[in-house]
Amino acid sequence: MANTEHKTPLDTATFLRVRNWYLLALAAIALAIILAQILIQLHIKSQSGDSKVINVAGRQRAYSQKLVKEVLLLKNVSNSDEKIRLLFEIDSTLAVWKSSHLGLQLGDASFNLPFEDDPEIQALFEQIEPYHREMVQALEHILQTSSIVSELNPENLELDANILLKNERPFLNLMDQIVNAYDARSNEQLQKLKEKEYWLLGFSLLILLLEILFIFRPLSIQIKKTIGHLIGTQEESKVQLNKIQTLYNEKERSLTELQELNFVIDNAALFASIRKNGTIVFISKKFLTLLGHEESTLNKPFSEILTVEEGQQAYLKEVLKVNRKNVIRNEELQVVTTNGSTIWLDMSIVPMHQSTLEQDILILCSDITERKQNQLKVAELTKQNFEERMLQKKAQASQIVEGQEEERKRIAKDIHDGIGQMLTALKFNIESIDIEDKTKTIEKIAYLKALTSDLIKGVRTATFNLTPPELSDHGIFPALQKMTTELSKLTGKNILFKNKTEENIRFDSLAETNIYRVTQEAVNNAIKYADANYILVTLNYTSPILSVVIDDDGKGFDDSILGQLPKNNSEGGMGLFFMKERIDYINGRLFINSELGKGTRVTINYKTEENKIAHGTE
Repeated sequence: MANTEHKTPLDTATFLRVRNWYLLALAAIALAIILAQILIQLHIKSQSGDSKVINVAGRQRAYSQKLVKEVLLLKNVSNSDEKIRLLFEIDSTLAVWKSSHLGLQLGDASFNLPFEDDPEIQALFEQIEPYHREMVQALEHILQTSSIVSELNPENLELDANILLKNERPFLNLMDQIVNAYDARSNEQLQKLKEKEYWLLGFSLLILLLEILFIFRPLSIQIKKTIGHLIGTQEESKVQLNKIQTLYNEKERSLTELQELNFVIDNAALFASIRKNGTIVFISKKFLTLLGHEESTLNKPFSEILTVEEGQQAYLKEVLKVNRKNVIRNEELQVVTTNGSTIWLDMSIVPMHQSTLEQDILILCSDITERKQNQLKVAELTKQNFEERMLQKKAQASQIVEGQEEERKRIAKDIHDGIGQMLTALKFNIESIDIEDKTKTIEKIAYLKALTSDLIKGVRTATFNLTPPELSDHGIFPALQKMTTELSKLTGKNILFKNKTEENIRFDSLAETNIYRVTQEAVNNAIKYADANYILVTLNYTSPILSVVIDDDGKGFDDSILGQLPKNNSEGGMGLFFMKERIDYINGRLFINSELGKGTRVTINYKTEENKIAHGTE
């Protein structure tokens, strides 16, 4: 025991020294990895440029062959359209071929080609230059002399074709050498990179070896000694731990009992002490006053003092007879006092003298009558609120159904009065046509054409008022613009749309639908009921508020009677009530301002949610 107390712990200086060496080794490995990555990335970038150069150089061969092939085809084509097509192909291919040839030597940003500074490759380009120049001159001569197809000279074309065939093979051979030179240079760079990576790998392995010899090995030896010391004191620690655990359990048990007792006492102003048989040892004066008793009545059992209900008395006697060691029981009881009043008690039954079977019992109570009454009131109010909400929902559902029926009647009326009558007139006029009377037949056909145009216009009007595809496909901005344009064409009114936003923004589909419908209803009301000739729909979005304003120059009305307007279709489409309901449904706001003879302004404001906005352009 004495030896273990005098053992020296791990030396702090040694630990710091080992830690510093370890960090240095890790830093060296990290540096090697970073250098390797830098070299690899540089090589990848270089390889990317080399692959682009090789690709362009390879395409030069293909372009030269393509040009020769197209010239040979031009010789044998007699169709003028085909000749024009071949000349156009030759011209476009020649332009790319020439620019690529210069880009390989001098660099070209459009092709991502670097400036070529390799002497070997430059020498090859000097050798290939005469062949390339003669081929280019021959092709340009063909294009210049063939600007008009009818003036093609077969002899000149034959001469230029022979020049191309003569220079094609030397050009291809030298181009192969250039491509091979590019490939050889790329492979050489790859070999250099491999050598550098091998050196970095060897350096990393050397660092790991030194780390094992001078860091991990000494550290493992020291850890082995420390573990041996810990094993030597393990048994003693177990004994001490068992003692501590026993003391801790006793302390926790006592603390739990005190906490439970303190909780009960802190939350109860009414208490009594009774024996197991139910006789009272002590009861507080406040408790007696609450129960309506005096001290002269304490010779009764506690259950009879607490309540006059026999069923509750029997229940209390059974509860008090049960021997419950170390258990505090809580009950909520409704009791009837001697004066006939009903109270609620939160009762805690606490066993005392727990070391013996003959225990005394401590009764701690709190008067919770007011809390129970409040709970009943809250439940009643909740029920009333629920019933009111249900009635309100039923009323709203009835109003919505009424609005839907009115809308159906309006659509049926439009179809019957407009489209139906025109179809009937169309039928009668067709039946009355007399083929033998050509003059009247021509007049009736002209009338039928006009009637058919009116019929098409009526059908378009009816279908447009239902669901426009622009709303679901493109959003509220294009849908409103389309609506104003179509209504202006159909009605002959000046209906304009002004969009103050710079881009098309999509909102929640439910909000877009309701805003569109309310705007549509406001415009229709201005057309049908206000006798307006000029209507302006202005749309503006300033985050997070979307605003739609509908102005008209109609006859207007006294807006002080807005609250007295009917909630049906008799005076303005679905009515102001349903316009407001739609906007309220999306948590928006609707404002209507009007004066007699000065027109009307309807304003719709909707506060958008950022997570339901999509930006885009149409």
